[in-house]
Amino acid sequence: MRLLATLLAVWLALAAVPSSGDSGPASASPWGTARVEETRYPPRKVIYDVVSRDPAVLANVLDRASFVSTLYGADPFDGAIVLVVHGDAIELFANRNHARHRELMARAQSLSVGGIIRFRLCRAAARMRGYGAEDVHGFLTLVPMADAEIIRLQTDEGYAYMR
Repeated sequence: MRLLATLLAVWLALAAVPSSGDSGPASASPWGTARVEETRYPPRKVIYDVVSRDPAVLANVLDRASFVSTLYGADPFDGAIVLVVHGDAIELFANRNHARHRELMARAQSLSVGGIIRFRLCRAAARMRGYGAEDVHGFLTLVPMADAEIIRLQTDEGYAYMR
């Protein structure tokens, strides 16, 4: 068994080494280049689980949600994207932190205008941090608990879960 493992390791190592005839652009891509597949995606229901207080992480989630919305044709009748905000991410949406996160919050609010992207905030986690509905931005909807909302959206309404 040990001999077989050694032979396999040597074969894999040799297979990864380009032959002496390889040079130029081909050696930079020894397996060729990727193929592009065009796929049309029908509108779906999607949940993004938002828990990080890092503005760059939220910006990335907003980018992804926006792109998915575009792929779905931004159709609020057939597609729906819900960002469920809880944990440390609540701080980003607090009114008292607006000056620090002004551009990020303006972007989040603008995504909510068309109706396909909605934001839900965990009321239980907000309360633990001392926030009520009056302490967070008006484009958010408070729900009793983020985990229960995610489970409800998946189980009762057929949403797909994204992190």
